[in-house]
Amino acid sequence: MSSEYRNFLALSYDELEELNLKAKAERLGRVAEDKIREERLKYLTDEKRIKAVTVLFSDLEGRLHLLDYDKKFLLKSYDNLTFDGSSIRGFTAQKESDLRLGIDWSAFYWVPADVFGSGKVVVFGSVIDKNGTPYSGDLRGVLQAYSNKLFEEKGYTLNAANEIEGFLFQGADAERTYHETGKFEFVNTGGYYHSLPGDPLRRFIDTAAEVQRAMGFQNEKDHPEVAPSQFEINYGYGEVVAAADQIQLYKLLARQIANNMGYTASFLPKPVVGVNGSGMHTNLSISKDGANLMWDPDGIEKISTFGWEFVDRILSHALDICLILNSSVNSYRRLDPHFEAPNQIKASATDRGSMIRIPIGNSKSARVEVRSVAPDANPYLTLFSIFKTGLDGTTLSIEGLRQAERYLPSDIHSAMHDFRASEWISKILGEDVKSRFVDLKQAAADRAPRSLGTFVKDSEVQFHHEIYNQALWNLF
Repeated sequence: MSSEYRNFLALSYDELEELNLKAKAERLGRVAEDKIREERLKYLTDEKRIKAVTVLFSDLEGRLHLLDYDKKFLLKSYDNLTFDGSSIRGFTAQKESDLRLGIDWSAFYWVPADVFGSGKVVVFGSVIDKNGTPYSGDLRGVLQAYSNKLFEEKGYTLNAANEIEGFLFQGADAERTYHETGKFEFVNTGGYYHSLPGDPLRRFIDTAAEVQRAMGFQNEKDHPEVAPSQFEINYGYGEVVAAADQIQLYKLLARQIANNMGYTASFLPKPVVGVNGSGMHTNLSISKDGANLMWDPDGIEKISTFGWEFVDRILSHALDICLILNSSVNSYRRLDPHFEAPNQIKASATDRGSMIRIPIGNSKSARVEVRSVAPDANPYLTLFSIFKTGLDGTTLSIEGLRQAERYLPSDIHSAMHDFRASEWISKILGEDVKSRFVDLKQAAADRAPRSLGTFVKDSEVQFHHEIYNQALWNLF
């Protein structure tokens, strides 16, 4: 079909970066919500080349959903966008299915036309219950409310940056066809920092990095990881909700770019045995009035007492939150000590097998790194549970807590047992959300053999919650 007469928005990457960085600065500066909304509505009204607005939201497991609204319709109805919640796994039952989408106008992105399509912009939404309150199953809204409350009451800004690893495999449908092929094929057999300038992995990384830069990610470094065909594209710190949004965008754009190139970007934690798995190392800090509360030049490893108390609470509740941080059957393959896996409930500046690492830092960069997070975890639920636990949890009376001989579960069944028994999880999530989340995990676990064994099973991949294949999910 000819596009000769079309005139849809398609901005250069430089223009995109400028617009997205401006929006990011406004968001970080907490510009008033009504002011941002007024600016965005005026922009959408005046910019005739935009045909649709893509609204993003995430379900209870962290799967990203995209709805395209005609721009003219959105301008008239942005405060009354309804959808059927019963069609979203982990949301409402059919008898009480009506939910609304609220637009978070501060989380507005201009996107590359060659990846997202021309004439579109992207904005994140929050799910609203039929009575007008934030929906309890929407962890983005939960995280946002918690972050705002801490800022208003204590002046705290929660900061996060995530190092998200993934694999690039041959074929555009490598995950969907795994039950037929029984294997994933690498596009590159190099290793850490090792690739030729024009090989498939390097071209994919370069393209993804360009898109991230255009979307205001403020990249830091990118490289092949330890395992063959493995990648990591690092970017800067952000306020916690924006950081979680960027995780969703990172995986979305990686999957789309890989698909455009005829490959599959996979965020299974351990898709291939015998090589390192993929993690999502989560770096955290808290600031107040511009000062990093984690920093103390005279503290142990230059971390403040405040920071170490934060660490101790996470170690104390490690078993409670393990299922949140490692939410798939496959993620427990990654917690294997033979591959630098962070399965020890310890804190260390040097031991990469520890759940928590204390990186070298200064007054600006001092932080805590939680290494046991898998890349398929719900980013909003993950960051909420870690910050909530680190700030409000209790501390176990264990001698030498930071170096005690304690380990994370080796399978999802043990993690589900700890999760179900946890009073702390009931307190921070509520019984309803707790029950729905673990029921989804139980359904996935029931599809797979109880013993992981020595090779990746079809069911670990086929029913993995990040696979975008409705036909497979209908088999539940």
